Amino acid sequence: RSSAPRPANSGGVSAFDVAVVGGGIVGLATARELLRRDPSRRVVVIEKEQRLAAHQTGHNSGVIHSGIYYAPGSAKARLCVAGSREMTAYCDEHAIPYERCGKLIVAIAESEFATLSSLEQRAAANGVPGVVRLDARGIAEHEPAATGIAALFVPTAAIVDFRRVAENMAAEITAAGATIRLASAVTAVDERGPSVELATTTGAISCGSVIVCAGLGGDALARLLGGSDDLRIVPFRGDYWRLEDAARALVRGLIYPVPDTRFPFLGVHFTRRIDGDVWLGPNAVLAFALEGYRRRDVDLGDLRAALGFPGFRALARRYWRTGLAELARDYSKQLFYDTLRRYVPSLRLDQLRPGPSGIRAQAVKRDGTLLDDFWFERWGKVTVVRNAPSPAATASLAIAREIVDAALA
Repeated sequence: RSSAPRPANSGGVSAFDVAVVGGGIVGLATARELLRRDPSRRVVVIEKEQRLAAHQTGHNSGVIHSGIYYAPGSAKARLCVAGSREMTAYCDEHAIPYERCGKLIVAIAESEFATLSSLEQRAAANGVPGVVRLDARGIAEHEPAATGIAALFVPTAAIVDFRRVAENMAAEITAAGATIRLASAVTAVDERGPSVELATTTGAISCGSVIVCAGLGGDALARLLGGSDDLRIVPFRGDYWRLEDAARALVRGLIYPVPDTRFPFLGVHFTRRIDGDVWLGPNAVLAFALEGYRRRDVDLGDLRAALGFPGFRALARRYWRTGLAELARDYSKQLFYDTLRRYVPSLRLDQLRPGPSGIRAQAVKRDGTLLDDFWFERWGKVTVVRNAPSPAATASLAIAREIVDAALA
């Protein structure tokens, strides 16, 4: 059996037991879980791009989160804590490099103490081991260039290249008999009788069930299936700066601010990467296209869909000041730098280099509430992941179990 993605079928109808739509880390982990449970199962992964892990998986910060941020009892808390352990175990098993560098969540004002204490309580409730509270001297011991008046140190936080993890999963599932179709977009879904018929740009597929892990594209497929329109994926772009190579020693691991608990975003932070690079950011602004990684990327259809959704308008009315501040920082290197320098005062403006960007597929409810948990729905033989933002990469192996449980119930 080949360990590389198989070429797309350009004609006829291909038959499979399960089709997984989406070649990111969640889709690949789901295909892997299907085959682990039944190695004889015929599985196809359908990816519209020419390569795997092209969007959220390949553009995220590379942090293996520990589970400290999430509400006790939530799917995020439960699956992140379990998924973090499983992800590092997976990397150990497959010789994928990772580093348990630890994370500092730094308070720079006494007004942040209550949130810091709340995070400490969440860590205990969620079973995150080894979290300790530090004073200014303790911060300096972990990150000599950082400053703050208190912090939480999370020793289990780690860094990895999630694209490499996804590529390893792809090799694993193709070796187990799965088919991967690249450059293959789903254009129609028709559930008829005992099977589901998928029309794709590389030929028709007939399968017993479908699992959609399409991230930014999940909404469109959900609406094809008649799913609820009371929830929409709104794309938020996050831009990073990079620290020049000569200044990388300023950051030993991960330095995060105390988050604004009204939002599922973690604020502008310092992230050491597994290749030694250091990313600074991201911010969070509305992307003008579902896959608009640059400020100038605009898709009028995507933009109309976001602005026309009552949930986004309600969100914008409620938090317009925060939105304007994020937008200003997006266009001003100086404002971005001013935020960063609050945590690392010795950082200089000329040490910042343009960096990458990513798009977060964030579900927003019709009333303007940000959905702050993983969520998926099932209609007949089709299961759709409706919300799987960060820490989905960390939790992917654990999420896959629950997706498969729901799909095969």
